[in-house]
Amino acid sequence: MKLDQNQRFLLLTAPVTLFLILFFVVPLIAILVVSFWRTESYQLIVDWNIDNYIDVLTEPSYRVFLLRSIVTALIVSVTCVALAWPIAYFVIRYGGRYKLLLVLGLAVPFLTGIVLRVIALQGVLGPIGLLNLGLMKIGIEPIQALMYTKTATAVGLIYLYLPFVTTAIYLSLLNFNFRLLDAAKVFGAGNFRAFWEITWPLNWVGTVIGFALTFVPSLASAVTPRFLGGANGTLFGLAMGSQFSATGTWSLGAAMGVVLFFVSGITLFTISRIVNLKRSGFTGVGSRD
Repeated sequence: MKLDQNQRFLLLTAPVTLFLILFFVVPLIAILVVSFWRTESYQLIVDWNIDNYIDVLTEPSYRVFLLRSIVTALIVSVTCVALAWPIAYFVIRYGGRYKLLLVLGLAVPFLTGIVLRVIALQGVLGPIGLLNLGLMKIGIEPIQALMYTKTATAVGLIYLYLPFVTTAIYLSLLNFNFRLLDAAKVFGAGNFRAFWEITWPLNWVGTVIGFALTFVPSLASAVTPRFLGGANGTLFGLAMGSQFSATGTWSLGAAMGVVLFFVSGITLFTISRIVNLKRSGFTGVGSRD
């Protein structure tokens, strides 16, 4: 029997669709359902209520953790973008035939697990870590309170997600015509103006994608704050994870997961709206009347 185009499309997409339903939609629905139950003595009890959401939204500690997570994710994302741009620009502009090799070099840390990479940072940021040893070598007082702080958590997240942002910006710059910059300079534009009015408007989508790839996982991060942040650097993701392990309050943890998913969804929706508005010509960097 000959299949038409729509039937072939459905046949080809069926495995992916089934996978997404089983391992994304179903778990998401399960978390949503459990979030309206309650937990007693490590046992889930079917008792429909919104008490878990009230606790998440009214308990001061949870609000602090959520706000701290949002601020940390913003700082990490903006810092990654600021660091990734010169790296990606240098690789594209001066990498020559080694561009691909340099980009692949960014993936070397991913040959090990995230836990091992985060623990390795303890050997750099610790009281007798490489950073303090280097400071003492040049006669500078070592930093005593770097580990188990919000700063250590942010540094760890930047280390983890910088390659994602760099790759996104690199791919955006890959097909950029740098002769446009030379033409702009011929007409009197300086380096900054040429970047702001030519390079950035034509490559900002890659930056936005890199920002999203950093913000969302940073918002839900649990491993990094656990090993680097300590009690002073607890984020919402770590507090949520403890509900499924140490305290055994699964229903509360599920409610926290739904709240986190909602915040991430708002972020991604806002980013997608910005992308669509700019592509439609509604707004744009460096536009002129």
